Amino acid sequence: MIKKTQSFERSGFKMALFVIRSKSDLKFSPIINGHIGLMTKFVNDVARAISTLRNIFPETPLQKNEFLSQKYSAEIYFKREDLTPVRSYKIRGAFNFVSSMLNKITSQTAFVCASAGNHAQGLAFVCQNFQRRAVIFMPVTTPQQKIDKTRSFGKNYVEIRLTGDTFDQCYDAAQDFVARGGGIMSPPFDDMRIITGQASVIYEVANQWNETKEPDLIIAPVGGGGLASGISLFLQEKRWNTTLRFAEPQGAPSLYKSLKEQRRIKLEKMDTFVDGAAVAKIGAVNFDLLQQYAPEDVILVPENRLCATMTQMLNIEGIVLEPAGALAIDALKSLDRKYLKNRRVLLIISGGNFDFERLPEVKERALRFDGLKKYYIFRFPQRPGALRAFLDILGPEDDVARFEYLKKSARNFGSVLIAIETKHANNFIQLHKQFMEAGWIYKDITDDQILSDFII
Repeated sequence: MIKKTQSFERSGFKMALFVIRSKSDLKFSPIINGHIGLMTKFVNDVARAISTLRNIFPETPLQKNEFLSQKYSAEIYFKREDLTPVRSYKIRGAFNFVSSMLNKITSQTAFVCASAGNHAQGLAFVCQNFQRRAVIFMPVTTPQQKIDKTRSFGKNYVEIRLTGDTFDQCYDAAQDFVARGGGIMSPPFDDMRIITGQASVIYEVANQWNETKEPDLIIAPVGGGGLASGISLFLQEKRWNTTLRFAEPQGAPSLYKSLKEQRRIKLEKMDTFVDGAAVAKIGAVNFDLLQQYAPEDVILVPENRLCATMTQMLNIEGIVLEPAGALAIDALKSLDRKYLKNRRVLLIISGGNFDFERLPEVKERALRFDGLKKYYIFRFPQRPGALRAFLDILGPEDDVARFEYLKKSARNFGSVLIAIETKHANNFIQLHKQFMEAGWIYKDITDDQILSDFII
């Protein structure tokens, strides 16, 4: 039985979602422009996009990762979007959008975008390629490396304007600029031309895949939803028997909360550490395409755990990943190993634009997640020998990484911030026991986000 559940039309793309019920399964099938059955319109659109895309860069590698494959007793493959000319998949959507608009606007019209970095770099590269002007709005908090690379890719064709602390504030400024006649908006994700371009990622995978059957599982990162929507549409048209899961930052769960509420939710606050995927509100077109999924299909990735994955990939594999680029890899940690065993898993490695000035923060977060570093506030007695007595408690694998008086006074006790690193997390159990036995008064602030952010 086929039952129509809803329809919508955005960006010239008419679609309805139909629930197909059978005795054995429940699937979702898109009806595009009035056609039902084994459809090829979207896939054909992607094919046309990729044929022109080949003029500026070759397909990115599909690589089996032996380290993770052995770790999870599975076949783990990376789609290396960190190896595009701009080190992220965003160039695909930007190219498809710009190339589709060249004959519809004057040569003086600027392409405008708001981006935390990767879409900006993609648009800058494409506009320089077509010798068209671009005005790019970026949050003030954007890593300097991404700002510099955007300027480098765009050369004399790009103007960068830094405004706002978050993507959404930046996006509002870009929209206001366009409304005042500044140019045409090139959206980062909320447009079918962008979605079609991003879907070229999975189109390439289909051509590169040498196995007899499609992947059992695909994990794709999600921020605004452009890449996730494109992959979802492609899988449905191709009728792949593949499970699609989404990796989203725990501190910016816009898709997860929207699916849970069954409507688009704008986050009131979010952690912007995963700057390439920290979006307060999932795209409108994107949510229409993704609302068929359940909240359980979204894997929320803790930011500190993500940092441990980034350092692991750097140290073991020599792969430099930005936080958003490591989301799909880290999501494996949330899945049951029994579920992953013997499965073919495709991970979309979405970006490698990492500012190495952030490396100390990444290492710090990774140590804290692994339980190898803790921060304390101690009441320290103001007497000779107190520091020596404290240091004598520490074990051979414990090290004081920071020691700072928070308030100096002549009183009997003073507040001291102490950071301790160790080689094994279990060492802290013995250390806390010895603190108590010695009568030290302290507070562990490692997991107190507000207090640790304020003090540390």
